[in-house]
Amino acid sequence: PRDYNTVPRIWFWLFHLLWLFPWSVYLPSIAKLGFRGADRGSRLRLLALCWIGFVLVFFTFSTTQEYYSMPCYPAFAILLGAGMASSSGMLKPATKFIAVVASALSCVLLLILAATRGLAAPGDISTALTKNPDMYTLSLGHMTDLTFQAFAYLRAPLALAAVAMLVGAAGAWAFNGRRAYLSLALMMVLFFQAARIALGVFGPELGSKPLADALLSAPAGQLIVDDQYYTFSSVFFYTNRQALLLNGRVNNLEYGSYAPGAPKVFIDDAGFARRWKSPERCYVVAEAKPAERLHGLVNGAGWNVMRASGGKLLVSNQPVQP
Repeated sequence: PRDYNTVPRIWFWLFHLLWLFPWSVYLPSIAKLGFRGADRGSRLRLLALCWIGFVLVFFTFSTTQEYYSMPCYPAFAILLGAGMASSSGMLKPATKFIAVVASALSCVLLLILAATRGLAAPGDISTALTKNPDMYTLSLGHMTDLTFQAFAYLRAPLALAAVAMLVGAAGAWAFNGRRAYLSLALMMVLFFQAARIALGVFGPELGSKPLADALLSAPAGQLIVDDQYYTFSSVFFYTNRQALLLNGRVNNLEYGSYAPGAPKVFIDDAGFARRWKSPERCYVVAEAKPAERLHGLVNGAGWNVMRASGGKLLVSNQPVQP
């Protein structure tokens, strides 16, 4: 799509040092491997090299989104594993370099944890995030939404990530070879658990399950979803209901919305105001800021906020008893 962005090609390649860390530090050991032999190992390594080359070169001349190279990660894993199993003299210095990086990361994480000790964390994490829509055409654009205040909501995963880095650093300092690799693997298992916990903290921002739960417990009524379908797709998933889309002819849905026989689910502001002011019970799910505009469209009609979560609202035109 024309509205998508790309990262510079040099970063598209260099980012793999981050995506595959800590194992990417062992990339130099691949240079000592054999690729031209007739044995099975050499042929597999050559296949992996061609696999990586095809994907990276193809996207170098195409669109370079950060995650487009994911299909070649298995090939990277094969070559890195072969390099780590070799007797290359580069392995020991690489392990000590990981020890330095993991030690530094653990210190940074502990400092952030200490700095957020006195910060309050009211509500959910969405209250501490910023909005940067100009960056969202990049898959990692939402990283710019993070603020220091947001880390106050992430103390548990921060602590676990710090422990993970300390485990990896200790193993990399103390051992070489297989024992060091096992220590680093344990570090990554703990780090992924920290990421899983953090993902749960971001749940209200990423999804709308609290709104869906409130809707399921409320009386039956017409559901209206503001703007594009994707923002509240989890409401459809959890409630298994149909809805009207308010000004929802955007992005992929627009192409089929004018086709003969397409469902008549798209309404405009006038249609929304007419339904909202009718005797029929209606619900609308919208983000908090756009909801202010909708409130202005139906000024004088009922506006009962049933649930707020992650900067999103579920509102009804009629009161709902608790």
